[in-house]
Amino acid sequence: MAKRYWLDLFTGKTWEEFLKNGANVSGFRETRKTLAKQVQPGDYFIGYMTGIKRFIAVLEVKSTVYEDRSKLWEDEDFPIRFKVEVVYKLEPETAVPIDELRDRLSMFQNLRTPNSWVGFFRGSPSEFKASDGAAIVDAIKSAMVSPIRRPYDLKMYQRRPVPTYESKHGKVTVPEEEEEPEPVEPVGVFSHEEIQWLLLKLGGDLGLDVWVARNDRNKVFNGQVFKDMPHIIDELPIHFDSATKKTIELIDVLWLKKDTIIAAFEVEHTTAIYSGLLRMSDLISMQPNIKIDLYMVAPDDRHDRVISEVNRPTFKNLSPPLPKLCRFIPYSKLKGEVERIGESVRHMKPSFINDVADACELREP
Repeated sequence: MAKRYWLDLFTGKTWEEFLKNGANVSGFRETRKTLAKQVQPGDYFIGYMTGIKRFIAVLEVKSTVYEDRSKLWEDEDFPIRFKVEVVYKLEPETAVPIDELRDRLSMFQNLRTPNSWVGFFRGSPSEFKASDGAAIVDAIKSAMVSPIRRPYDLKMYQRRPVPTYESKHGKVTVPEEEEEPEPVEPVGVFSHEEIQWLLLKLGGDLGLDVWVARNDRNKVFNGQVFKDMPHIIDELPIHFDSATKKTIELIDVLWLKKDTIIAAFEVEHTTAIYSGLLRMSDLISMQPNIKIDLYMVAPDDRHDRVISEVNRPTFKNLSPPLPKLCRFIPYSKLKGEVERIGESVRHMKPSFINDVADACELREP
């Protein structure tokens, strides 16, 4: 019987956990059980890292499917499992970006929209066409012989597996990958660093302590290293459980008054909107009684997209619902308002930011 090729999705975290636990068991969500029954010993799983969109490994299937809920991954059980053996393995820096294979893979031909290929990567296992699977395996083998080191977005690499939430409507999940336009720099002079710097400076000028995402502390804008800006704090003074703390530490900007977080900002420049929304929803899910104003800050032309994503059932079914807590701030409106108020910002209350933000909650007709 011909070898079949199957998608095996990883985040940076689940990949590291896979290696730590011996690299001999791969697991999937229970919802994929029916499809998993088609996978047979001798088939290949092709490991794909969702956050950084790279192919990282080829695993040979060594067993039929079985169910096991022993704790191999921290955030989810992934109980639908297979024994596997690593055939080829790369590092995140040398892994093969999917964009480099566009001309070699049939999934990029005759697309309904430029990004409809992303739908294939919303769940695993999913079966590749044999020609695509073989082409990807060849690319991984070539990368082992002649590795090319490419930098990658550490925040996207470190993102947690997409969680399953319990709500009054039952379990709801977010797809592993979301169909998102290819990154294009917004029109104008804005950059992610500029907006992040602006929020940090604004918080400091309001007399607040400010926090920058732990993995962004060495970023620079306007000649200032973020970690050296006035009012930046080195450690969060609050005491949450470890999972909540890890989530909070990766939020782009936090404003604090004494020991209390009063506002959280996620700047979504060219990355998938989900990355910021998941951190916000994780925070609500883990700390439903927490009182923090949440803001998505993004290019003006992403307004409708942000509102649409915030109002997905996944986020509306949280308690309290994310759309009630989260507001949208367009880049130009933020910068324009900061320039307008100038030095008088020092006499204003932090709540003025709500006048700059748009509500995300959709009103019923």
